Amino acid sequence: MSEIVRSSQEAPEEPDFTATEHVHHPRRTDVDPRAARRAERQVVILFTLSAVFTIAALAAYVLIPVDAGVALPLAGGVGALNLALGLSFGLAILCIGLGVIHWARKLMPGGEVVAQRHELRSSDEERAEAVAAFERGLADSGFAQRPIIRRSLLGALALMPLPLVIILRDLYTAPEGAPSPAEQLSVTIWGEGIRVVSDVAERPIRPEDVPLGGLVSANPANLHDVEEEDGNLNARAKAAILLVRMRPDEIVSEQGEGWSYQGILAFSKICTHVGCPIALYEQRTHHLLCPCHQSTFDLADSGNVVFGPAARRMPQLPITVDEEGFIVAQSDFQEPVGPSFWERG
Repeated sequence: MSEIVRSSQEAPEEPDFTATEHVHHPRRTDVDPRAARRAERQVVILFTLSAVFTIAALAAYVLIPVDAGVALPLAGGVGALNLALGLSFGLAILCIGLGVIHWARKLMPGGEVVAQRHELRSSDEERAEAVAAFERGLADSGFAQRPIIRRSLLGALALMPLPLVIILRDLYTAPEGAPSPAEQLSVTIWGEGIRVVSDVAERPIRPEDVPLGGLVSANPANLHDVEEEDGNLNARAKAAILLVRMRPDEIVSEQGEGWSYQGILAFSKICTHVGCPIALYEQRTHHLLCPCHQSTFDLADSGNVVFGPAARRMPQLPITVDEEGFIVAQSDFQEPVGPSFWERG
């Protein structure tokens, strides 16, 4: 009886969680040199095909007209250039992926590698072991011992970015006789004598409509005429402005005579960082805050940047009043509206 009680009080044995070592079964390429050479040729063929398809993508971009079309079953008419670029460049990427997979499955070692947990900072011995393991893996992969695979892979990877670089040319191409992208970005539909109208009601604005310390969103009066005539919805984005009124003695500096009227200033509504619309105004400091990345502009100091990632001040629109007492622009913006671009001086 005592032995029964004693045995029941003994702690149970802990299970053994030690993982069994993975047994690697030799592949045919491990024991047959001819099979290894055949697998090597297959990998080289895939990498070479990738290079051929990349060159085909370049040739398609140069030779196929942009307006050429082709009819496909179920899909209807599609652009021949887009179809050729998609197929050729997609097959180039596919061949590189298949070649790497085939190389790993047929020629690289298939043994299981177990990495034990260790402290965040390794000892000098462990670092030396890591370097040795890397060198051993490099040798086992055959990257150094199989130059034909290495050269074909490097050749395919070297050609891979070329279609992407060349296709960048198609980001925008100005039609013949049309202004360049830089010229289009540098102007808006504002001009001398164009009235300022409220954003929602679209009513002409008088100076007394802008309260002291207030902020009014506005547009040019000819906005809808331009949109209906040209179908250019970008005009609204470039032409949107903010009217702010402060006491004349609060204006620290201006760009010159005639840029304000009785303390009313007009600035672009588009942030010069990445083009977010701005309408957060601090009346006490006269700061305009962008909600996207917190760029801050001092409207009392010509819209200069006081904080944030923006590198340029807010463009200011020179304003005055016409014979009927409505606020009008004296000219277009003197600098491009919105984010900077390559061609901007």
